Amino acid sequence: MKTSGNTILMTGGGSGIGEALAHRFHDRGDTVIIAGRRQEALDRAAAGRERIHTVTLDVEDAAAVDAFARQVVADFPALNVLFNNAGIMKFEDLTGRRDLSDAEATLAINVLGPIRLTNALIDHLASQPDAAIVNVTSGLAYVPLVAAPTYSATKAAIHSYTVSLRTQLEGKVEIIELAPPGVQTDLTPGQANRPGYMPLEAFADAVAAQFAEQPTPKEILVDEVQFLRQAEREGRFDETLKTLTKRAAEQRAAGDA
Repeated sequence: MKTSGNTILMTGGGSGIGEALAHRFHDRGDTVIIAGRRQEALDRAAAGRERIHTVTLDVEDAAAVDAFARQVVADFPALNVLFNNAGIMKFEDLTGRRDLSDAEATLAINVLGPIRLTNALIDHLASQPDAAIVNVTSGLAYVPLVAAPTYSATKAAIHSYTVSLRTQLEGKVEIIELAPPGVQTDLTPGQANRPGYMPLEAFADAVAAQFAEQPTPKEILVDEVQFLRQAEREGRFDETLKTLTKRAAEQRAAGDA
């Protein structure tokens, strides 16, 4: 991925990781189109930055994704990078029958959303020089957080999808996976101030530094996520699962106290 001069579409760009990275890319010389459901959040994220543009998008709506893709290509024909970042995370109790609306929404946004948007834009991207797709997964793709089972499963699915996408598009579109650790954002209630999670600005700085490398790593992994990413490879998956489950419960309890 070029280190400046890109035209980047960032979903989930109105807050959290998407907003922070949109600012980093803007400041290094890229044009960034941030997309999300709430125009007021997008406007706030774009304020004072002339090369950040805003477009509303609900990635749950398949018809809206197709219409959005056609419009964004018409408005920004130099678009060469898709950053699939939009996502939601819900805590779920699997021990009894329950309403599956949260699980279904998580699947629609976190899995179908990136697949649909990639599909809608792939012909355009494949025709562009220096094209790239960045899929945001999670350390939880490698070791699940049992309190958020559907979220963890969606990130594992997108990791697998990214591997296939990279192989099929080799030589045509660069495919990059960004797998964050727990970051202090509003992804879940109380997470923005939760002890033990990586501060957002520190995370964004570390990620921006890796995107400045040439060639761009195919996996963008900050040091804090390696505990999860390497768990199975290092033969400590079961131990890491137990540690993660206990630590996450303690962190949520401390943050909610």
